[in-house]
Amino acid sequence: MAQPRAEGLITALDIGSWKVSALIAEKTESGEINVLATGQRESQGVKRGYIADMAATERAVREAVEQAERIAGTNIEDVWVSFSAGGLVSDIASVEVELGGHRIEQEDINELLAAGRGSIDPDGRMVLHALPTLYTLDGLRGVKTPLGLHADRMGVDIHVVAADGSPVRNLDLCVRSAYLKVKSIVASPVATGMACLTDEERELGVALVELGAGVTNVSLFAGGMLVGLMSIPFGAADITDDIASAFGTRRTHAERMKCFYGSATTSPRDNHDMIEVAPISPDGDHADTTRITRAQLISVIRQRLEHLTGEVGRALGELGFSGPVGRQVVLTGGGAELKGIADYMQGALGRAVRLGKPRGLIGLPDAHSGPGFATLAGLVQYAASNPVDLRAIVPAQQMVHRAAGAGLIQRLITAFRAGY
Repeated sequence: MAQPRAEGLITALDIGSWKVSALIAEKTESGEINVLATGQRESQGVKRGYIADMAATERAVREAVEQAERIAGTNIEDVWVSFSAGGLVSDIASVEVELGGHRIEQEDINELLAAGRGSIDPDGRMVLHALPTLYTLDGLRGVKTPLGLHADRMGVDIHVVAADGSPVRNLDLCVRSAYLKVKSIVASPVATGMACLTDEERELGVALVELGAGVTNVSLFAGGMLVGLMSIPFGAADITDDIASAFGTRRTHAERMKCFYGSATTSPRDNHDMIEVAPISPDGDHADTTRITRAQLISVIRQRLEHLTGEVGRALGELGFSGPVGRQVVLTGGGAELKGIADYMQGALGRAVRLGKPRGLIGLPDAHSGPGFATLAGLVQYAASNPVDLRAIVPAQQMVHRAAGAGLIQRLITAFRAGY
């Protein structure tokens, strides 16, 4: 019998276009994060990251969480949920106050944050994050802890991530309909970046490409924070659909072909290796299988990848990611598990590309240690970090986004284009 929920447990819920995954973890007194259980179900009610079928998604959420609860032997009440649909935007709001040279007390910091909170005005979007990042003392940037220092002026950069309100409310309603309390809705790039990127990468500058089933999110990190976001309405499921269409087979069989035989790179043996394809039978019976070469399968995959990589390259250019060739790109998400895709992307983008896998969790099952579960792991790490969010003071429905204009975000983008 499941025991009542223990204090200190963190439950993450990643609702994607292909799968719904849950993870229950516990943060120890030493700060380590132990994974207690995971659960997973096929996602049938999410299209391009948006809730399209409330009942189907609610059922998948409930079953994934119940599976994790049974393994962990406990009941959970609240979850941290990811949001990966398009429409995400990221900006930096900067605010500064006069101190007169006295020693900084906690009250001064509270007043500064209150001023920063007031700078976020209604403009039609719902704020997912309003996180104070680095402080500025008399023009000196990058101060993490100003408490106890002296300064004439103190400022703070507030990282604001916002999204269209309706998709967020639908996600919230879906989870609550499964009798779960939503602790927080976290933008997928924020969570995934915590799981996949090193502190040095986030500081020096890195692009994170999340290749999901229905959506590919391209995000830019610099100065230790997320500074740019773009969403592309294509993903790994489009490769599966292309295979199913090209060879007249079911999506489930096409997905199996992609996983077991697919690749983003070619080899001399591809014209000799044969793959059996089960055609769709109009009357539901099993039709005679046909055979194709592995080269034919890879040709279909690469045709879609060529289009997708072109879109990623354009997104990186629009985000200002156009410095030296050696600048790093980290590829993650379920689509990143395709064989050879990092090498393909590296050649196509002309930049160093590595796979981003979840780090920092103890006891994570091997089946959940690949790029496809980076967001799930990042949600737990984000929750364990106890983020200071200004929305804790202002009701979430009143927090909407106003563009920061010329500020730190513009300076960071300028630095990228100048190659530092």
